[in-house]
Amino acid sequence: MKRWWIVLGVVAAIAVGGFLLFKNYWYYLPGLRQNLMDPIAPYQEITWQAGPAEAPQGARAPNIIVIVADDLGYNDISLHGGVAGGRVRTPNIDALALEGVQVDAGYAANATCSPSRAAIMTGRYAARFGFEFTSAPVEFARYLSHNDPGALRQPIFHEERVADVPPLETLGLPPEEITIAEHLRGAGYRTLHIGKWHLGEAPDLRPEAQGFDESLGFMAGAGMFMPRNDPDVVNAYLPFDPIDRFLWANLPYAVEYNGGQRFRPRGYLTDYFTEQAVSAINANRNRPFFMYLSYNAPHTPLQAARADYEALADIEDHTERVYGAMILALDRGVGRVMQALDRKSVV
Repeated sequence: MKRWWIVLGVVAAIAVGGFLLFKNYWYYLPGLRQNLMDPIAPYQEITWQAGPAEAPQGARAPNIIVIVADDLGYNDISLHGGVAGGRVRTPNIDALALEGVQVDAGYAANATCSPSRAAIMTGRYAARFGFEFTSAPVEFARYLSHNDPGALRQPIFHEERVADVPPLETLGLPPEEITIAEHLRGAGYRTLHIGKWHLGEAPDLRPEAQGFDESLGFMAGAGMFMPRNDPDVVNAYLPFDPIDRFLWANLPYAVEYNGGQRFRPRGYLTDYFTEQAVSAINANRNRPFFMYLSYNAPHTPLQAARADYEALADIEDHTERVYGAMILALDRGVGRVMQALDRKSVV
């Protein structure tokens, strides 16, 4: 009988521990709760709505593509030095600067993610319309407040103010703000969003409600580039970083099209977004279009396609090598997009 009590005690302890661990990560997006409430469907093909079969005669408005890299450092491209002492080359990104215009006296409108994106979308400082901080779940802040024992000043989490925090999905770009997509759609452009959004998830905050005719990507602040156990991925997990621990525990490998059910993309996410951008360019080659191509590379979690990782065998540090491989994929994507534009003569 005593043995049974011991076994039951161990099982109960495991169950309680598992529940507490689950509860610690129980939040709306991008987490386990939504994974259970909104299952991720298998891969599905996307068919971008096609424009006219032939280009109209006469003058045509220029197409506009805004390409955003997430957390890419100034010195991470080879034009300005490059990762690992310049061993990671970025010829396609460099070409945009060498053949175009370099803005060397420009500054981000905000130091964090969501507000800086809001500024890109509107041309206004996000603080002017109350969007001063990055959208993040309450559980994320609570988790970080208990996981930095070596900090000089310990973070403070105000539990008494949690009830005053609006739901995560309502934190985003106010719908009354005029976005570049809304402005250009009013001027006759087809408007396309591909990649990361992070400007709100409520129906009136999503890309489709903020001026985009079509949207493919994810709404949260980050996403997995591949399933972590995929044989073609190389991971660089950062256990010392509480943010990284939280992301690896919660992020899905999923995208959605025009607000539909989330589904698994195909292959490495950076390459997938590039493939979709090329497809969208082909579909819209005979009409003016605006594309917001918002890569999430090289934002954490650090994951590289194995072929890109192996191409940088001369970089000894594993984390730096994964990071450099992520930038290789990003640069390759920029090159493929530019080739598609040149091939179709749609610029």
